[in-house]
Amino acid sequence: MRELWQLRHRPLSAFLRACVLLAAGATMLVFIVLVGYVLVKGIPNLDSGLFEWEYNSQNASLVPALVNTVLVTLLSLLIASPLGIFAAIYMTEYARRDNALMKLVRLAAETLAGIPSIVYGLFGMLLFVVALKWGYSLAAGAFTMAVMILPIIMRTTEEALMSVPDSYREGSFGLGAGRLRTVFAIVLPPASPGILAGIILATGRVVGETAALIFTAGTVARIPVSLTSSVRTLSVHMYNLSSEGLHIKQAYATAVVLLLLVIAVNALSGALAGRISGRG
Repeated sequence: MRELWQLRHRPLSAFLRACVLLAAGATMLVFIVLVGYVLVKGIPNLDSGLFEWEYNSQNASLVPALVNTVLVTLLSLLIASPLGIFAAIYMTEYARRDNALMKLVRLAAETLAGIPSIVYGLFGMLLFVVALKWGYSLAAGAFTMAVMILPIIMRTTEEALMSVPDSYREGSFGLGAGRLRTVFAIVLPPASPGILAGIILATGRVVGETAALIFTAGTVARIPVSLTSSVRTLSVHMYNLSSEGLHIKQAYATAVVLLLLVIAVNALSGALAGRISGRG
């Protein structure tokens, strides 16, 4: 009977396997073509002028934009990560899982995660730039990006915490540990790779964001001297160079640096997640 069932469903299994292989091959092909195109067009245009400390119309240096990208990313993560992680801890470990308010918060977070970035840009401009009178500044851009990535960090952290078996919590409670100690000593260590994955996703969105930062951080290609200074990130820098039509080669070179930055962040985060998992 079992052999008959396998024989009957063998064509379906082969078809599904072929679909999976085809989808995986198409994804790898798109990735290779995209990365290869950027590298082929950009690497020949990398020169010393792109890495000078100050930007001008002759060298189109990307160093100020690179520094600004790092600053915006760090500030937005510094704002959003604690809020998102602690909110997820409360929703998972303290609030009742059938709480109607928590369900509403989850729905709102999932909705906010899918809103186009241009909407966040308009929101940030109206709130931080106009209402709070911060102007086009590093602070306005960082807070706008923090609002944008907060739902991502919160939802991924919540999923990571929910993936930890309840038997871990029950064993900790059975040994006399309190809820706070259970959360930080028992639940968070195995959930750390999942939490870090959410932070990686948030980092990638900040690094590659353009529309929201044009409306809030500005386009000044200069290293900021304060939080109120207008800044230009790598993605905005690349957009400006390509839209002006005068520095297309430098735009391709900037794309290479941006690609390498994203790869470096993912590699570093992956190594850190591996070490955390090994310790766990």
